[in-house]
Amino acid sequence: MNSLRIILRNYSDFENALAEEARLFEAHHPGTKIELVSVGIHELYKSAVTEGGLRDGHFDLALLVTDWLAEAHAARALEDLHHWQQLIPLHDWPAGWPSSLVQPLLFGDHLSSIPWHDGPECLVYRTDLFADPAMREEFHAQFFRDLAPPSTWEEFEQTARFFTNQSKGRYGTVFAAFPDGHNTLYDFALQLWSRGGELTDSTGRPFLTTPVALSALEFYRRIVGDPSLCHPRSPQLDSTQSGDLFLAGEVAMMANWFGFAARSACEGSPLAGKVAIAPIPTANGAPPVSLSVFWALAMGRGSRRKELAWQFLRYVASPERDLGITSHGAVGVRLSTWRNPTLQARIPVYREVEAISLGARHLPSGPAMASFASIVDHVITRALTTSEPSAAILESAQREIDSKGIRFS
Repeated sequence: MNSLRIILRNYSDFENALAEEARLFEAHHPGTKIELVSVGIHELYKSAVTEGGLRDGHFDLALLVTDWLAEAHAARALEDLHHWQQLIPLHDWPAGWPSSLVQPLLFGDHLSSIPWHDGPECLVYRTDLFADPAMREEFHAQFFRDLAPPSTWEEFEQTARFFTNQSKGRYGTVFAAFPDGHNTLYDFALQLWSRGGELTDSTGRPFLTTPVALSALEFYRRIVGDPSLCHPRSPQLDSTQSGDLFLAGEVAMMANWFGFAARSACEGSPLAGKVAIAPIPTANGAPPVSLSVFWALAMGRGSRRKELAWQFLRYVASPERDLGITSHGAVGVRLSTWRNPTLQARIPVYREVEAISLGARHLPSGPAMASFASIVDHVITRALTTSEPSAAILESAQREIDSKGIRFS
């Protein structure tokens, strides 16, 4: 029997979507068995990348977040998919995908992986709360402006405090502040960019001791630490858990992934028809920003079933299957999916994902990303659990960055 072993993150939307794709692929390829290995995000990174699971052939395919691709490529863990694309092409590659999802997968002429799940960051909010007549009247009486999705961080703080009602178990906002090497970095980057700052200097060196970085950290630690406007569990939440709290009705708005807005329309959701998206707030007159970090399927360089693995990649990348995963809450990556009128009617936020994705920024790329993310995790942990001055925390992080010689291309 032919078999493939695929490692992925233990997130229900991913598990359900890939399980269906595996089942359908097996039905079309009698005698084929696909084993899905679902693990936590740290175990996924360790097993697939740092312990050589892709390089040594322990896994044929892996679902990887784009943060890890440069390191996996540098470790020679990933099969170059250009070779397979030339032999048996993907339908409409790359024109059928937005360029913002193609470029991060390329390392020179090496194609590292194929996009599978996207979801740029945006402001996700409950329309039922923002449209409530009594709340609108009360908000206007307090702040002398209309209740609307905030466009600045000052308005965001004000609006989050207004919506918080702890006796009803509702908070104005939530952040995924658990130090898992991902969302603290994403949040910090967005806070910097939305204030006109940058993560790195002109040489690619992370540079955190700027006035903008200090302002970003001060705002973040104050908001996350304030239960009068932010869900108090935020320091213990990863991105999926924070999204789950929003989808359970405990949060009025959040700067988070588009996928949670799309997921709100799934059958049985208490927020079906009550969620919309808007640009992430900014400060200091900075233009709106978003962040694109997405999940891609990569083939292990050590796989002994590469032709079968490529057949599976071609199958899941087809227009039909890309659209199909949206029924499980995952976000398709093809332009044809985003523009599908039936999907847009069922989940209206898909009308806006293309504009958000095309304008979203990417994080700096390089093998040192995991090390840098760990440093940012420590910055946020110290900010949320100690009384150390923010400037001292950032100066300490900068010394560590410089001592390790971290640079990005």
